Amino acid sequence: MNRDLTPAHDPSSPTAPSHDLSPARELTVAVTATEVRGRDAGVVLAVAGDLDFDNSPRLRTALNRLALAPGDLLVMDLSEVTFFDSSGVTMLVIARKVAQAASAEIVVTGVTPMVAKIFRITGLDEVFRTYADPAAAFADSVHN
Repeated sequence: MNRDLTPAHDPSSPTAPSHDLSPARELTVAVTATEVRGRDAGVVLAVAGDLDFDNSPRLRTALNRLALAPGDLLVMDLSEVTFFDSSGVTMLVIARKVAQAASAEIVVTGVTPMVAKIFRITGLDEVFRTYADPAAAFADSVHN
């Protein structure tokens, strides 16, 4: 019995398929209380890095620790998100539930083209108001 034990793909071969194996970026969540006209207006959660299955518990922890008051604005700033999958969708739905439970509002800022595409596909673009940045979101909330 003669078997060919040559590997199907030699990774050192110049014709081997290339794959992006760059390491995932850790997720960071910065929480900032915001005042408008000298009164508490809400909270900005600035999310940076890969919002995926492995990292989403960090955002979940930050959401669980929020102290929102009725009428507050929760701003989810996604401008520094480098990867966004179904776990990101789930975290935004959870964030919305957290805001609703506190009788607060929620908006999303810094929507990158990648995130915008996922919003369109999942229908989140019909659920969340979006703004360019947190300042625009708070300015609009003062006028409404």
